[in-house]
Amino acid sequence: MNDETADPGPPLGGLRVLDLTRALSGPLCTLVLAGLGANVIKIEDPDGGDVSRGNAPYLGPDGLSMTATGPDDLSLALLNRCKGKRSVTVNLKSPAGVQVFKDLVREVDVVVENFSAGTAERLGVGYEAARAANPTIIYCSISGFGQDGESGVRAMDALVQALSGLMLASGGPDDPPIRVGVPVADVMTPLYAVIGILSALHRRETTGLGEHIDVSMLGALTSLVAVEDWQALEKLGQPLRTGPTLPRLAPFGLYRCADGWFALVAPQDRMVRSVFTAMGRDDLGKDPRFATRDARVGNEVALREEIEDWSGQYPVAHVVEVLVAAGVSAAPVRTPIEAVFDERVVARNETRPVMHPSLGEVGELRTMGLPIRFSSAPDSRLDCAPRLGQDTDSVLTGLAGYSAERLEELRDAGAI
Repeated sequence: MNDETADPGPPLGGLRVLDLTRALSGPLCTLVLAGLGANVIKIEDPDGGDVSRGNAPYLGPDGLSMTATGPDDLSLALLNRCKGKRSVTVNLKSPAGVQVFKDLVREVDVVVENFSAGTAERLGVGYEAARAANPTIIYCSISGFGQDGESGVRAMDALVQALSGLMLASGGPDDPPIRVGVPVADVMTPLYAVIGILSALHRRETTGLGEHIDVSMLGALTSLVAVEDWQALEKLGQPLRTGPTLPRLAPFGLYRCADGWFALVAPQDRMVRSVFTAMGRDDLGKDPRFATRDARVGNEVALREEIEDWSGQYPVAHVVEVLVAAGVSAAPVRTPIEAVFDERVVARNETRPVMHPSLGEVGELRTMGLPIRFSSAPDSRLDCAPRLGQDTDSVLTGLAGYSAERLEELRDAGAI
């Protein structure tokens, strides 16, 4: 087989990652790394494991339930966030457990943790301890406010959404703050962590140096909020919360139909004329209120009323069909359940069936895939999430070189 036809394997094949994370933001970081082919070794507390193992709902032999009643009733959160990883139980609160951590660090490339700032150091598994064991280690810390922030403070997604300004970036002027339904701080921050890890690995190729990467949830989310020019808009007297539409790009946003809502993006003159044609109202293109972009911005309310006078007569499917046929960018507003079964994302494995270790694929339930495709590598295949501690012996003997006697000593000491 020549080089052109040889399977190069996954992009991160051969990379070893020690995963100290729990809950959501950290596990999503290591999920992406696993999806890219890394060998992710998840360290879990012997007493219960990752907190997500106790998160309802559960999936088991009798289907879905809000209470676990047997060993095969497994949390959907666990099944979805911990795919493609190996589970090793280590008690990091014991000196022997900390030594296990150090022995594993010597054999891996990357460590990822998302304890509250300062916690890893207090446990003896922080960056300095890792660097002492392996000077080339890439160590990534994900926390609410950064490693120089408030020590020991736990940052939950809702708190970060509130502090970032995001809750007052959506909705209308008189609406209460709006919590984004997806835990956006928890799911966006790990993407920055992955970017940092890959950047540090690239630099290590030329320098041989390790790195401590410090990613904050508040910083990640606030930097995204800052993409809009909030201060300038306020100084110009523009409303900061504009409800379903964005007046300064009118028509832009969500509009009502007889049975729901659709999204419309047509801020340029040519685009809006196509909207008017689809509506059967070419005369609106000559109306001074709507003839130019600046005029439409000043008359956004009237423009919205004209559009909804038309769209409100028809179902969403008809409105979108007519607009798309006219070359207009429009789409239905769908439920999350409809969206995850979209035939396009299903075909590209961007959402996947839930995998259960006993039940196999559960096709009526879909979860995250990896929305990255490589021309020279197959789509990622994330194996089923592991049972607690199922890989402890194989990892510690195969990677750390422990003997059976050593494993027995560690178990007797409560370290694994």
